[in-house]
Amino acid sequence: MPQPGRRRVFTAEQKRKLVEEAEQPGNSISYVARRYGISPALMFKWKRLMEHGTLVSLGAEEPTVPESEAKQLKARIRELERQLGRKTMEAEILKEAIEIAREKKLLSRPPLPNKPGGR
Repeated sequence: MPQPGRRRVFTAEQKRKLVEEAEQPGNSISYVARRYGISPALMFKWKRLMEHGTLVSLGAEEPTVPESEAKQLKARIRELERQLGRKTMEAEILKEAIEIAREKKLLSRPPLPNKPGGR
């Protein structure tokens, strides 16, 4: 029996076994939860995570995405990083070009004539 106020930590394998036990004929999530002193809501959460992901999701307590989708997302990230790198280089080249153009304009511009009246 669990100690009051003490939080238990379950491994992914323990969670999987408890959910599988609840799915056996004659058992239910509520029955297994009472038997082990676990909240039924927690067991329903584990079951949902198992249905939507893998054992890894049970360990992290979050849903997972299929491997194919993860590969597509990683490829998209690489493409966006490549595009960002190219745009960064273009911005740096344009900054340098503007700086060079400003320097040339200042060098080729004749000095300003003195205005009558002091300024």
